[in-house]
Amino acid sequence: MEHKFILTLIDGMRPDGATAINHPFVKKMMEEGTSTLQARTVMPSVTLPCHMSLFHSVDPDRHGIMTNTFVPQVRPIDGLFDVLFQNGKKSASFITWEMLRNLGVADHIHYMAMINQHQDPDSTQKITDAAIEYIQKEQPDFTFFYLGETDERGHAYGWMGPEYLAMLKESFDCTERLWNSLPEGYSMLVIADHGGHGRHHGTDLPEDMTIPMFGIGPLFEAGKQFENACIKDVAPTVAKIFGMEMPKEWEGKSLL
Repeated sequence: MEHKFILTLIDGMRPDGATAINHPFVKKMMEEGTSTLQARTVMPSVTLPCHMSLFHSVDPDRHGIMTNTFVPQVRPIDGLFDVLFQNGKKSASFITWEMLRNLGVADHIHYMAMINQHQDPDSTQKITDAAIEYIQKEQPDFTFFYLGETDERGHAYGWMGPEYLAMLKESFDCTERLWNSLPEGYSMLVIADHGGHGRHHGTDLPEDMTIPMFGIGPLFEAGKQFENACIKDVAPTVAKIFGMEMPKEWEGKSLL
């Protein structure tokens, strides 16, 4: 079977939040796929540095992005989108925060769509609709699907509060809707970039640094646990799925 892969990221998702909402899709992924509630992100546990580490498989002090302001890498490392392009794979990106357009060379991404979460209150639902329509038609090899409103609710109202948990539930509703729409052959990994505490994140507290990972689909074994998982392991995992050679600078390992 030719594998295709969706990477879904719910910004600011804490593991205890994912389990607290009692969502049936979370239960399904934990029973039918491979998961962990004890994966680690990187310091600083801030959105853009964490995403750059996810896609480039190095710590922030190596790729150089330490805040939510993008600056070009001084010593460039090829990221996941770049490696996919070099290997002839078709990729797509669906985001609700514009800074994530910098995760790879734009010309190396076949299709990118953004619905600004700061301007459109329905961005979560609309970006899901856009991803479903495109994937069903084009069936890209790799898709990045990002939902950012959970983090916005955490900052506005507090992590683990009712507003945050309600947005987390909506994010999983949309993730489940995307999963149920996928053509045959797709697997999906659902992760966070960081957690949060109070109305903040960015520290080395466990509430900020601990993230969940849920893998579902033919690539993931039912009921199994990811061991010693880190956000830097995601890009090497995708590289292994597609039989691609990793850049020598990447520090993570494959989870498969």
